[in-house]
Amino acid sequence: MEDVPVIKMRRKGRNLEQRMLIPSERMVVDALRAAQAGRLSDLAEVRRVLAVKYGADACCPVTVQQHLIRISQDGSAPFWRVVDPDRPFARRMTGGPDRIREKLAAEC
Repeated sequence: MEDVPVIKMRRKGRNLEQRMLIPSERMVVDALRAAQAGRLSDLAEVRRVLAVKYGADACCPVTVQQHLIRISQDGSAPFWRVVDPDRPFARRMTGGPDRIREKLAAEC
């Protein structure tokens, strides 16, 4: 069963508003499983696809990062497909950049 999307309005610039998707962990897990195995996918593109899928203008990057950290701890989905091991954020994942590289290499 699919989660009900949470979309909040937020200000963007001086006079504009934006529909921001606050994704559930299940939504992020499903997006990770859909990412191509053995290849690093662009996390911004994953957020964009989620936003479009649920009728929002954007997807909350902070919420996605929080979910990725938790997913890396419990191993419920292939987070290594979207976390660039050369970026500082990779150090926040369980096992760090080395684990991400190992997991990507193992999928090839």
